[in-house]
Amino acid sequence: MMKKKHSIRKQFGGVVVGLVAGTVLACWLLNLTLLDVYYTKHKQNTLIGAFERIYSASADNKLTSSSFDVEFENICASGNVTVLIISPDGNVVRSTAYGVGELQRQFMEIILGSSGSGANDYDLKVIEQNDRYVMGQKKDARLDADYLILWGQLADGNLMLAQTPLESIKESAAVANRLLTYVGIFGVVVSVIITNLVIRKITTPILELSEISSRMCNLDFDAKYQVHGDNEIEQLGSHMNQLSDSLERTISELKSANIKLQEDIEKKEEVDQMRKEFLSNVSHELKTPIALIRGYAEGLQECVLDDPESREFYCDVIMDEAEKMNTMVKKLLTLNQLEFGNDEVAMERFDVTSVIRALVANSGILIEQNGITVRFEEPSVYVWADEYKTEEVLTNYLSNAIHYAAGEKRIEISYTQKAESVRISVFNTGSPIPEEDIPHIWTKFYKVDKARTREYGGNGIGLSIVKAIMESFHQDYGVINHEDGVEFYLELDQKTWE
Repeated sequence: MMKKKHSIRKQFGGVVVGLVAGTVLACWLLNLTLLDVYYTKHKQNTLIGAFERIYSASADNKLTSSSFDVEFENICASGNVTVLIISPDGNVVRSTAYGVGELQRQFMEIILGSSGSGANDYDLKVIEQNDRYVMGQKKDARLDADYLILWGQLADGNLMLAQTPLESIKESAAVANRLLTYVGIFGVVVSVIITNLVIRKITTPILELSEISSRMCNLDFDAKYQVHGDNEIEQLGSHMNQLSDSLERTISELKSANIKLQEDIEKKEEVDQMRKEFLSNVSHELKTPIALIRGYAEGLQECVLDDPESREFYCDVIMDEAEKMNTMVKKLLTLNQLEFGNDEVAMERFDVTSVIRALVANSGILIEQNGITVRFEEPSVYVWADEYKTEEVLTNYLSNAIHYAAGEKRIEISYTQKAESVRISVFNTGSPIPEEDIPHIWTKFYKVDKARTREYGGNGIGLSIVKAIMESFHQDYGVINHEDGVEFYLELDQKTWE
């Protein structure tokens, strides 16, 4: 941990000191390489500026006026420029107060050189030249000094010569760099001291947060950050405290939930085992009597009894009971597959209205025999579900409605549109289901009216299959009592209405 503390401080310190030292070094290099060029360019601009101001005065015929005296002195003094203005016949129009004779001599040399083989013959290096002026650099061998010289013709026809000395910029740059070196060393030392103090103040809370986060990784939530302000680091510390509390609370809840889940798993395993044993025993016990009943029925049909009517009656009864038990076994097997997830759900898009119309048509004879009126006038509705299993649910609902319809003996099948689903309701007139029986009707083998159920061959498994199918769809289903009857419903995902 100490290694991390030293590392982050060294990194911060290295970055700050490196920036300071790099800035000083960059200034030193720029001063060494560019100061001479910058100084020369500044002097050139000074000469050009002086020429332009004097040229403008000559264009306004103010060159010899007393009002231009002060401005002329400012031009010469501010830029350390020596100026000579002469007329075409050689008379001095204006000049600085010193060096007039020397300037006239230089002017004549330049004019003569320009008319001859060129100004360079007189140790003059031309820097810039246009139709108004020529600027160059000249070395004075006597004084071992360099000068910038500009000469040209003014707007009124007079000739102008201006020069300014170039100081020893290299020596000035060396002095400046030496001073910059001392200042840089001092700045680096001061920056190291200040940086160390500042970084220590910044990194101390960061390292403390790192220590707290390390303890949190080991599920130690007792460590808390002491908040002393409202800056970003202090806010981070406050959030770390909140995170620590949330993690501790969440882990505690997860442990409690894990214990509860373990209990639920054990209970579910116990229930599942009981269910498997129950279904296995029922299936095993029913297969043998079914085989015997079928065997006797076949014997009776082979004229075991002498009385044809009795023989036919017993045959019909035995065959009917055998078929009922066989149906129960099939339903139990189907329910077993649904409850234990062995039956896959094949989701597809289909018209549920067509399915209902087919079921109503297939039950037409039974509906007519019971004197029941069926009302179903809904348009086509497309849903997403397992079509075979949906048909099984609707078959159970319609079968119950037919067998329990009473009073007006009316069955109504209707839709209720919701946001993303459709509710399909199957209502039949008759007696409501007792409220105490409603929670149990979905349990297998539970029968509200045992005599009535036995009468039409029910076995109490149909609604259990409905429950298993709808839960495999993850959709809502249920029953609602009305004053004049009972409504069973289911909901399916709906994509389009057509």
